[in-house]
Amino acid sequence: MIRKIILLHNPVLKKKSAPIAKVDDEIRALANDMFDTMYAANGIGLAAIQVGEPRRMFVADIPEITKEPMVFINPVIRESSKSKMVYEEGCLSIPGVKYKIGRPKKVLLEFLDLSGKKHEMELEDLFAICVQHEIDHLDGILFIERAGLKARKKINELLEEKDIKPYFKV
Repeated sequence: MIRKIILLHNPVLKKKSAPIAKVDDEIRALANDMFDTMYAANGIGLAAIQVGEPRRMFVADIPEITKEPMVFINPVIRESSKSKMVYEEGCLSIPGVKYKIGRPKKVLLEFLDLSGKKHEMELEDLFAICVQHEIDHLDGILFIERAGLKARKKINELLEEKDIKPYFKV
């Protein structure tokens, strides 16, 4: 089932998501809905909070990188590289707006899958960027908030071009 994606300026996006105590059929159904929603919006990642569910999980599918669609429950970044990668990020909650953000190039991620099994993966490049972006959502942080102070005026201009009211007070 395709769900409505919560858009910028909705206070729900600023909520910190709660850990998932038990991986059950309700969580698996939510993951299926999240995949349907993400694919319908042509995304590569979607956090539960973006569909109004403040739970610590997200889905991702980057066809040229992930071998199959993946679900990440209670994800934690255990290590981040000192080396950074700049990537032009976008967000399904801020349609049509992209901006270059620098993030660690590699991360070591710990998470549960849909069967409740714990995994640890070392991710790099776009996959690492995607994971960091989605975990930020789980912590109530939007990718545009990662931009430097000087960039905020430009981001406001990009928002206004898409008929979205400015986000930053500059």
